[in-house]
Amino acid sequence: MIGINRGEHGRPAGLRTMLLVSLAACVSMIQVNLLLAARGKAPDSFVVMDLMRLPLGILSGMGFIGAGVILHKNNLVVGVTTAATLWFTTVIGLCFGGGQIALGSVALGLGLVVLWLLKPVESWWKQDMQADLTIVGTIDGLSEEEITRAVLAAGFRVASMSVTLRPSASVREVHCRVNWQEKAWEIKPPSFVAQFASRKDTLEVSWNV
Repeated sequence: MIGINRGEHGRPAGLRTMLLVSLAACVSMIQVNLLLAARGKAPDSFVVMDLMRLPLGILSGMGFIGAGVILHKNNLVVGVTTAATLWFTTVIGLCFGGGQIALGSVALGLGLVVLWLLKPVESWWKQDMQADLTIVGTIDGLSEEEITRAVLAAGFRVASMSVTLRPSASVREVHCRVNWQEKAWEIKPPSFVAQFASRKDTLEVSWNV
């Protein structure tokens, strides 16, 4: 069920991945249970079997698989929930393999609530957003004060600003880091971007979220 949820959202770790991860964890705990009779020190040996190293090693190793599904592109990080889901599914598999069926079932139910029911709630929260605004214009084009006023009037904040002058080409570049709060599904270029682009003294405007 967790794999179906991830697959519906087009995540790289879908149904088969979740099944294999949970199955591997479950089999490792079953193997530990089968080896419990051999636990301890043999009469003619100083060897001691630490059986819990097997499931603990699998749980730690999931960190490497989880890191493989996390992608970072510009200011966007995706795959963190899928990585956490892989680790969580491993824990559920360890519970089922260790015989804690009730605990594993409760954990499964809670996980499905988090994945299916809380996503719509989370999408309605306003999040801290940031974008890079670059304006390329003539030397006597938009000033820093004009840009700041327009950004503030739209409810945004200017976190930083830098100006690059190219006298030989009569070009002036203004780079701004803009912050604001908005719902993730409502992200769109603000009105001042089109306002800046429509000016005759503006050569180029870019807005990168």
